[in-house]
Amino acid sequence: MILQQLSIINFKNIAQADLSFSDNINCFLGNNGMGKSNLLDAIYYLSFCKSFTHNVDSQNIRHGEDFFMLQGVYERNEMPEVLSCGIRKRQKKSFKRNKKEYSRLSDHIGFAPLVMVSPDDTTLIQGGSEERRRFIDMVISQWDKPYLDTLIRYNKALEQRNSLLRQEVSDPMLYEIWEEQMAHAATVIYNTRNRFLNEFIPVFDRFYNLIANGNEHVGLSYRSHLSEGNLLQQLADTRHRDLILGYTTKGIHRDDMEMTLDEYPMKRIGSQGQCKTYLIALKLAQYDFLAHNGNTTPILLLDDLFDKLDSDRVERIMQLVSSDIFGQIFITDTNREYLDRIVRRTTAHHCLYSVANGEFTLIP
Repeated sequence: MILQQLSIINFKNIAQADLSFSDNINCFLGNNGMGKSNLLDAIYYLSFCKSFTHNVDSQNIRHGEDFFMLQGVYERNEMPEVLSCGIRKRQKKSFKRNKKEYSRLSDHIGFAPLVMVSPDDTTLIQGGSEERRRFIDMVISQWDKPYLDTLIRYNKALEQRNSLLRQEVSDPMLYEIWEEQMAHAATVIYNTRNRFLNEFIPVFDRFYNLIANGNEHVGLSYRSHLSEGNLLQQLADTRHRDLILGYTTKGIHRDDMEMTLDEYPMKRIGSQGQCKTYLIALKLAQYDFLAHNGNTTPILLLDDLFDKLDSDRVERIMQLVSSDIFGQIFITDTNREYLDRIVRRTTAHHCLYSVANGEFTLIP
C-alpha cells in the first residue's frame, strides 16, 4: 500500500495541506505541538475510520470550524484508490472509497493496512487489559474479516447479557439465549487469537533481541478463561455471582496478554527505555505479521520514535528502519540529525518536510 497524495482541511491544527509523498521514506521535522503527529493521525484515520487518540470525531475538527475533510490517493497492488472522509458537527460521518460511501465502516478495516508507533502506546503496558485486547483485535481484524464480524456479534450478545444482569432478571432461559451466542463466538475468537499469538510471539522476540542486542529476556503470553474449558458452562456457573456484581465476569472480553521482563511484569520493573523497546518490537512484529498474511504491504507510521532510548538502541532501530524490509514509512522527530542519518543510510527516494503551526514545507 502506497499513499501518494494527502489533502487535509480543518483536521486538528492543520487548516489546509496538500502533500505528495515518497514511496519509501517520508520524514517530518519540527518542534512539539506543531502538527507532526496530527499529520500521522490523518493518515491513520483513513485506514481505521477514527483517530488514533480515540477522540470523539467532532473533537478532531479544527478550533473555530464546523467540519474537516481528508482525502488520500493511494496505489494498492498497482491499482489506484481514493479514500475520503468528511465530518460536520452534529452530522453523520461520511467515509468513501472511490467516491462510493461505505454502508458499514467495519467493511473498510483492513483495506489500507497500517501500523503506528506512538508515545501513546505506553497504555499497552501501563493500561488495563482492554488496551492489549484492542491491540490483538486490531491486528487480526486487518487481515481476517470474519473475525471482526464474530467479535461484533460477541460484543452485542455480551451487552444483552449485561443488560439482563443490571435489571436483575432471574429467568435462566433469557440468559441462555445470549450465553449460547457468546459461547459460539468466543470459541472462534479464542482459537483465532491463539493461532495469531503462536505465530506472532517468535517474531516479537526476534525484533526485541535485535533492538536490545540480545541482552534482556522478555516474555509475552496469552491468558483467557477459555483455556479453562467451555465458556457456556462457565457462564452458567457464575451467573449468580454476576447478578450480584451486575456484569459478566467470564469470557473473551477478559482476555489479556502478559508482558514480562526477566519473568516479572514489564510495567513494574521495566525502565522507560526497556518499555519503549518492548512497544517498538510489538509494533514491528505487527507490521511483519500483516506484511506476510495480508493482501498488501502495510504503511508504517513512526511518531517520536527515538525518545527515551539510549544511543545504542537508536542506532539499531535506525538500521532496521532504513533497511528494505519495510514498505512506505512516515517518521517524525524533533531532531534533524536522526532523520538525516536515516536518509543517508538508504539509497531509496525520500521526502523531508519541516512542520510549523500546522504548515508543511518540503526541504530540498
